[in-house]
Amino acid sequence: MPLLPHTHGPNTPGPNTPGQTSPAEAHELARTGAAVLLDVREAAEFTAGHAPGALHQPLIGLAAGVPLPTAAAGRTVLAVCRSGNRSRRAAELLAQRGVQVLNVAGGMDAWALSGLPVTTPGGAAGHVI
Repeated sequence: MPLLPHTHGPNTPGPNTPGQTSPAEAHELARTGAAVLLDVREAAEFTAGHAPGALHQPLIGLAAGVPLPTAAAGRTVLAVCRSGNRSRRAAELLAQRGVQVLNVAGGMDAWALSGLPVTTPGGAAGHVI
């Protein structure tokens, strides 16, 4: 599957270097099924509020070699955290594994500031911590 053309930022991605996408583009890609959101924050952060439909795998697990959730296998992954720092590291790790991945610039902070939905695992309105 070719990498989606939604790569933005000051650096042009090279081999095994992930690009970035905006929260709005990430929302649309996930909503249409073109990619899957992977939230790499800790469990308490994810539980407080995450993007609807996001899968969860903390960065510490990815760094330890834990595989992606089954639902992300073979798909373009949109890595997201609170501010974009952990997800950038997760995206680098995943790119080294050969995963097609983009970092969501600004993370869930930017997601929420853009007015995009934030939910809890039970479906209630969530908040970013």
